[in-house]
Amino acid sequence: MTIVGSAGPTVGPLAGAVRYGLWMSIWPFSPPLTPMEAKVKAQLPEGDWAYEPKWDGFRAVAWSDEIRLDSRNHKPLLRYFPELEGSLRSLPTGTVVDGEVVVVTDDVLDFDALQNRLHPAASRVNLLAVETPAQLVVFDLVAIDGVDLRSEPFSHRRLRLEVLFPRLDGSWRLTPSTTDRTIGLRWFDEFEAAGCDGIVAKRLDGPYVEGKREMVKVKHRRSVDCVVGGYRIHKDGDKIGSILLGLYDGDELHFVGHCSGFTNHDRIAILSQLDAIKAEDSFGHEVRRPGGESRWSAGKDLSWVPVTPGVVVEISYDQITGVRFRHATRFERWRPDKDAGHCTMDQLERPEGPGFVEVVTEL
Repeated sequence: MTIVGSAGPTVGPLAGAVRYGLWMSIWPFSPPLTPMEAKVKAQLPEGDWAYEPKWDGFRAVAWSDEIRLDSRNHKPLLRYFPELEGSLRSLPTGTVVDGEVVVVTDDVLDFDALQNRLHPAASRVNLLAVETPAQLVVFDLVAIDGVDLRSEPFSHRRLRLEVLFPRLDGSWRLTPSTTDRTIGLRWFDEFEAAGCDGIVAKRLDGPYVEGKREMVKVKHRRSVDCVVGGYRIHKDGDKIGSILLGLYDGDELHFVGHCSGFTNHDRIAILSQLDAIKAEDSFGHEVRRPGGESRWSAGKDLSWVPVTPGVVVEISYDQITGVRFRHATRFERWRPDKDAGHCTMDQLERPEGPGFVEVVTEL
């Protein structure tokens, strides 16, 4: 940072001192801030809690004045989402909010489109800012008007956030929040169609604790039977790294994800069994296949070994993006009783319910 005044530019240690004085005059604490996190539980807690949708985007902390938009690990996000600058400038002086950057397509959160926004070329970033603009969903208020709210209970921070929201301009959206657990359970099912992947619970009397898992999240989890279409070798070379999963759409086997949660003993045994059924190919040539290059996989070994389709495995998953599992799946059991041809795409549930616009509060 270069500070320009009557005596010319200020650089080096003095610039740092000026910066320190600047944030002291606008924010009650120094950036960056590590967001409060949530621990995964099987059930929503009962008692004095607030329940909110779990958004499927990039967690972000927005700062007023100098205008910052930081990821959960303190990386700057605004260069990838320049269309959000005007929204950030509507924050009152000395304000810090916690929220999520999302992209919405056809009234549903679109994580693939959001991820594609992280492009190194400025020209591409500017084009995507128009074609797939991002929005900001806000769900916590950490500071306002230079007042530190981190020690305040969530119930107080939420009230202050609801008062602040009408003062904002641009692409801000306010997440719904309820203290009624029954409503939270209903939202768990209803809001999935909008792209929410569960419910987050926050203690009404809880402070904002940076970097700690003080909240609770309950995520969707479903099981499905998949065909093993191939495998990747573990980095040690003598065992399985992961099995590659497929589902049939007609006669074509589509790659939909992978599973890697095996014990060391099982990895060795699985490699021996799958090595015996190696094939020339497994997934269809005209469908999504494993090993495709992208800027997210640069430098990774994407090689894989196809096997003759026939082995069926039951896995569980949390999220679907398009026709693939977002994250690594969880192994449940082998299904020798299941015919591979019955492992079809129609097993994947497509939830019904309100869209994004109906879920959030718009400006």
